[in-house]
Amino acid sequence: MTQDQITDIPNAASVALVRDGTVLLIKRAYDPYKGLWTLPGGRLEPGETIEHCAAREIAEEMGIVIDNPRPVMVQALSRDPAFRLAIFVTTEFTGKIVASDEVGDHKWVEPTALISFRITSRLDDVLTKAFAVLEQS
Repeated sequence: MTQDQITDIPNAASVALVRDGTVLLIKRAYDPYKGLWTLPGGRLEPGETIEHCAAREIAEEMGIVIDNPRPVMVQALSRDPAFRLAIFVTTEFTGKIVASDEVGDHKWVEPTALISFRITSRLDDVLTKAFAVLEQS
């Protein structure tokens, strides 16, 4: 495996949970990205797949169980390029939101309202791609 191939492997995951044309955003309570609005997610743990990481992180941060996460893209994080984030989207989830202490706040937001929030870099582009994946199915 070359160095380029190693750096392309995702080591973190996040999920766009979509309901009625809105997406669930969280306000990060801790660094990195403290105070910014973004998608819930986190780091890959040893021995798990990136899909399992996505499901585990959503369960831990939001108390939600997801089904059928569809891949959207992989991107390096702007503040820490050592992290390569796999982004998924789903409309299939169950449970009541119970936010962990990692989440300062959460809201269902229409993508057109992102301008009103302090968001992580490129979140608007990510959501455009996530909604496009949903439209294809």
